Amino acid sequence: MKLMLRTLAAMMGYPSGELRAHVAELRAVVEDEKALGPHVRRRLGVLLDRLEREETIDAQATYTDLFDRSRALSLHLFEHVHGDNRERGQAMLDLAEQYMQAGLLLESQELPDYIPVFLEYASCLPPAEARETLAQPAHVFAALEQRLRERDSDYAAVFAAILTLSGARPDHDAIDQLQKNAPSDDPARIDEEWEEKEVTFTGAHEMGGPTGIVARLRAKGKAMTAARGTKG
Repeated sequence: MKLMLRTLAAMMGYPSGELRAHVAELRAVVEDEKALGPHVRRRLGVLLDRLEREETIDAQATYTDLFDRSRALSLHLFEHVHGDNRERGQAMLDLAEQYMQAGLLLESQELPDYIPVFLEYASCLPPAEARETLAQPAHVFAALEQRLRERDSDYAAVFAAILTLSGARPDHDAIDQLQKNAPSDDPARIDEEWEEKEVTFTGAHEMGGPTGIVARLRAKGKAMTAARGTKG
């Protein structure tokens, strides 16, 4: 699982000449990972074939159009879990601390909730703990996989692979809630939201209790459940 998670992290990273030069190695890892099954491995192969065949500048343009210009496809977990509220800052700090405890040091420009970084972190954990860690945001991965399939993007295969490795069955109600609350990609709406909300990476966490991504994702799930119960 360790090599497979690192391969998925590489595939979700910004396309570069270096990535293109190592596609054959990534493909070998994918083909050896029997836990994924032939269908998911074929889908990953399609993405790798494109990254190898396409000019780097074209692959980068595709990537930017998907992940940098669409908040609904953000590769930052807490964009989907916390949005722009103040809890996001403390969640970042807690997650970064978990990374350090696992021996994973971030580069200065990396945010801890960036999904390729999160996958690298999971790859440092024992298999059972890695699966549990991947399973906590399974509903986020499922929503992203669905949104990418709707755009006919071959990147959807990466999230299908993550879900398979996690062994989780995402909560359909949680996925529906994420889809309903998907952030707008309209430039005017985005500007309005940024003017109204301030994101900070300091300050106390209002929810209290245990820290770390597992606790925060569980707390978010409880909040969704409570909201549904109130409506009922």
